[in-house]
Amino acid sequence: MQAQSIAGPSDLPRWFRWFGIYTRTIEGVAGVSMAVILVIMIVQVAARYLFSGSIIWAEEACRYLLLWQTFLLLGVAYQRGEFVMLDLLPYMLSSRARLVLKYATAIPVLIFLAVIVLKGFDYASRFERQKIPALDFIWSSLTGANAGVSVKWVYICVPIGAALLALHVIADLVVSTIRHRRGIDDPPPVVDMGEQL
Repeated sequence: MQAQSIAGPSDLPRWFRWFGIYTRTIEGVAGVSMAVILVIMIVQVAARYLFSGSIIWAEEACRYLLLWQTFLLLGVAYQRGEFVMLDLLPYMLSSRARLVLKYATAIPVLIFLAVIVLKGFDYASRFERQKIPALDFIWSSLTGANAGVSVKWVYICVPIGAALLALHVIADLVVSTIRHRRGIDDPPPVVDMGEQL
C-alpha cells in the first residue's frame, strides 16, 4: 500500500489542512520525548559508571516513553511511506486500478486496526489497579505521597496508536480519491541505489 504525502495546498480541501498541524505536533512530541530519553539514559550511565550508583526508575521510564513514541508515530511513518511496501505491481496498473487496489488493501488493514483499538482498550482497562512503580517512586520522593498512576496508561498507547494509524490510512484514501478525480496521477517512486548501499 503506497501512502501519499498529506500536504499540498492545491490538492486538498481547506478542512483537511489540520492534518499538517497534527503531524508537526506529533513530531514535536516525539522529539521532546526522545530528548528526555537521551537525558535520562546519559544521567543513568554517568551515575552507574562514575558514581557506582543507579537511578532505579530510569529504564522503566525510558521504556514507557519509547512505547508511547513508537505508537504515536506509526501514522506519521505511514504518511511518509516509510513502511515496507511493494510498489512494482501498483505502478504497472492504470490510475483507476491502482486506486481500487489501494482500497482493497486498506479495508482489511482498517478492520485489523479497529479490532486492535477495541480489544486494546479492553485489555488496558484490565490493569486499572496495577500502578507504575517508576512514577510512584519519583512522585513519592518529591512529595511523600503515592502518585497512583495506573499501568493502564502505558498499555493504552497501543489502541491510541492504532486509531491514529487508521486515521492516516483513511486520510490517504481520501487524498488518493481526490487526486484521482482531479486527474492527478502519482509518479512512480524513484529509488536511488546509492542510498541502498
